[in-house]
Parts: sequence; structure tokens; C-alpha cells
Amino acid sequence: MKELILGGARSGKSAFAQRQAVASDLNVIYLATAEAGDAEMVARINRHRAERPATWGLVEEPLALASALRRHAAADCCLLVDCLTLWLSNLLAAGDDRLATESHDLLLTLPTLPGHILLVSNEVGQGIVPANPLARRFRDEAGWLHQAVARCCDRMTFVIAGLPLTLKDFPA
Repeated sequence: MKELILGGARSGKSAFAQRQAVASDLNVIYLATAEAGDAEMVARINRHRAERPATWGLVEEPLALASALRRHAAADCCLLVDCLTLWLSNLLAAGDDRLATESHDLLLTLPTLPGHILLVSNEVGQGIVPANPLARRFRDEAGWLHQAVARCCDRMTFVIAGLPLTLKDFPA
């Protein structure tokens, strides 16, 4: 089972994903894509750590997401990736070649993975057109990534105000 969970900032998407992981009754590994680049991000990471059960495994991978998924996916495991938009930001900073390679690798890898895969991401395309070119590129890349990942997933859930809305619930 592959599930994409989208929502805006502070929508409750990560909390929903964590509930889904617990409900899977599988061993859970949290795959974090964030990097602690400043004090605010350190605080966010620490808050997320405190919200997760201590029994969960942790893998930190800011760039090579598909490779990390291949290494850790198993039939008896639930991998919770939080989040694709941070991963995308990291790839945009790493350059166009890395972005293209890693995105392609993720889309080839997702359908082959055993176990339960939960992919959390920020929906950023419902606002106004950003004023600067990098923000517009990020918004566009996120939209294209979400469309492609949603096609690979069995379930797609949109979370708003803490409430999940299932948009897709059938095999990919």
C-alpha cells in the first residue's frame, strides 16, 4: 500500500500520517527529509521527534530518497516519509541534474516497494502565483511531483483543518 497525504501548512497531515502508521500494526520507520539549517528548523525537528513513538526507527535522508526507501522497505514495515516538499527543496538547491535523477528514481522505485509507504507533502499550488522565479519553480515542481506520485499510489488523502478527505482509494 502506497499513500500520498497532502495538506497545507499546519493542516494536520503529519499527525494523520502518524495515526495511519500506528494503525498499520507494522514496524514503523520515520524517513525524515529535513535538514537542521537554522534554529527554527532545529526546533521543528525536535517537536516532530517528541510527537513520534520512541519505538519507531529513524532514517534521515535529505536527497537520495528512493535509495533509502529501497534499503528499508519490507513487507512487515511501514515507512513514513515526511516530507516530499522538503526533499524537493533540497533537490532544487542541489541542481537540476540531481532533481531530475532523484525524482525519476523515486517514481520508478515507488511501485516496486513492499510494505506500507506513507508519503507526506505540502500542497502549495492553491494560492496566488508567487512573485519570484524560484518560488514559482518550486510551486510548479511540487505540483508535477504530486501528480506523478499520486498516480503511483493506491490511496491519496488531502488533510485540511485536521480532517482527512480521501481523494483516491484503489490500486495504482
